[in-house]
Amino acid sequence: MSVINVVAAVIKHDSKYLCAQRTKSKFDYLSYKFEFPGGKVESNETPEEALHREIIEELDTKIEVLSILEKVEHQYPDFSVHITFYECRILENQFLKKIDHHCLSWLLKSELHELDWADADIPIVKLLQKEL
Repeated sequence: MSVINVVAAVIKHDSKYLCAQRTKSKFDYLSYKFEFPGGKVESNETPEEALHREIIEELDTKIEVLSILEKVEHQYPDFSVHITFYECRILENQFLKKIDHHCLSWLLKSELHELDWADADIPIVKLLQKEL
């Protein structure tokens, strides 16, 4: 079974977190689930380079990567992911565009549990809610 190295941006702005809803996936268990935006790390780039590239591709915006928040390993039925979640912020004068997602939402920590999250992102939702 394949292992995919992934990076994700936990973007906070004005006490709210960016939540991105996936579009239809070839895997039903991921279709329309919420996630923190990001994607696969290519062989020729560092995780931070991958995160910057993915956020530009998915949201047409630039971010500042502040620190590693958590690393998560999750086994889906068809593949395994190793995700490094980074605490990030949007750079000044940057705006988001919904390019690669069905929906984008900004939610308070206390509201995060209301969404239908991809399984690999749930540990981060729980981690953020512990900080309430």
